[in-house]
Amino acid sequence: MAAAGLTLGTGVPAFAQDAKQLRFSAVFSEQDIRAEMMKKLAASVSDFANLELFYGGNLFKQTTEIIAIQRGNLDMGNVAPQDIATQIKEFSILTSAYLFRDVEHLNAFFNSDAGAEMVGLAEEKLGIHILGPTYFGTRQVGLRIDKQINTPQDMAGVKLRMPGGDAWQFLGKSLGANPTPMAYAEVYTGLQTGAIDGQDNPLPNVQNMKFYEVLKQIVLTSHLVGYDLLVVSSEVWNGFTQEQRATFQAAADEAIAWSAQQHLAREEELASFFKEQGVKIYTPDLEAFRTHAQQMYLESELSQDWPDGMLERINSL
Repeated sequence: MAAAGLTLGTGVPAFAQDAKQLRFSAVFSEQDIRAEMMKKLAASVSDFANLELFYGGNLFKQTTEIIAIQRGNLDMGNVAPQDIATQIKEFSILTSAYLFRDVEHLNAFFNSDAGAEMVGLAEEKLGIHILGPTYFGTRQVGLRIDKQINTPQDMAGVKLRMPGGDAWQFLGKSLGANPTPMAYAEVYTGLQTGAIDGQDNPLPNVQNMKFYEVLKQIVLTSHLVGYDLLVVSSEVWNGFTQEQRATFQAAADEAIAWSAQQHLAREEELASFFKEQGVKIYTPDLEAFRTHAQQMYLESELSQDWPDGMLERINSL
């Protein structure tokens, strides 16, 4: 697909001469639910902001959006918390397994005092204002083997494909599995041949890549609530009037909530679809998985930069 900025022509009046021109970049495609989310946001703020939307990493590649905002080359982005954690080590806690139970817990955190502290940290150190978390699916374990999984101990010896990188491999270990790095494009064949016993992905990915064709079961471990963060340059944000900021935030909240509901509905539909395809789907002992994973993180070097007491505050929400 050719690189192109998608300036909205519908609902965004070109005659709004006083409107600020804002460039937004994301790696998701124009067909993604979150692309529609951004169009909804753009239409709601068109009186004072014209959003120029770039998808598919065509304007800035993944991991480069924050730097582009800091350099003044980009106004808005949908960035991974992992990317923020590369500059603010404390943010690594927000990327750990079983931190958030579900979308409601994720939103509760960002609406809490603890969430406000982390948002403030990003604003202070990176010059980005976080509008909210954009949910895109919860990662689940899919297995080609027929072994019943109830606790992390049942995952012992299971060759679970995880993305490359220490953080992802540690995530696999925290589930009790034997993590195996493998390119995403090779996973289907890996499952088919038995090179791996399973993989972990949100259900939409399982459908898109047709992994369900070579899986016997999907274990709803829900070990990582997948989300990015919708951010805007602090300079741009502070340039809005108080009324404009309130309008922009309310519009973002509404669009983000719509997107999350669309994703949740899609996941529910897919669970039924996979069952119809003969794939067994069930929920294991989530508390056993959560306790095991969080203990492993706490005993690792990964937790050394976590803010004191933050895990307990998040767990209590």
